[in-house]
Amino acid sequence: MKRNDYISWDEYFMGVAKLSALRSKDPGTQVGCCIATVDNRIASLGYNGLPRGCGDDMFPWNREGLPLETKYLYVVHSELNAILNFVGNDLTNCKIYVTLFPCNECAKAIIQSGIKEIVYAEDRYADTDIVKASKKMLDAAGVVHRKYKSSSKKLVIEV
Repeated sequence: MKRNDYISWDEYFMGVAKLSALRSKDPGTQVGCCIATVDNRIASLGYNGLPRGCGDDMFPWNREGLPLETKYLYVVHSELNAILNFVGNDLTNCKIYVTLFPCNECAKAIIQSGIKEIVYAEDRYADTDIVKASKKMLDAAGVVHRKYKSSSKKLVIEV
């Protein structure tokens, strides 16, 4: 195998985030993330879904309707899930790879956990107040956020 046949760390961790997203039961938006340490080890993974013990069929996945009839009051975002799933004691200076730019609530958790860089695949809601607030807080806290630069490599994994 030639040296250029290997994938970069960004490709590796974003690939893991994309794979994690496939665990989400959300029919509209599957989001995944991977937290990587400064020495390129996976610290934690997450995807958007319901809290432990809350069955996927017991709660709504609707995007529209009365608040209690939509997913928004129930679903835990991938970033928060990854932070809560972390079994160590320190995420300081880690990077978080996420398939969708974090909302304001996840930005708070990212900042508080000490994560210093966000690499995101999509910024679909950039014009919303939620993402504008997220970016304002991240910038104020010195958390770098950059768009993932997709390579032309296509990987096929058979499971």
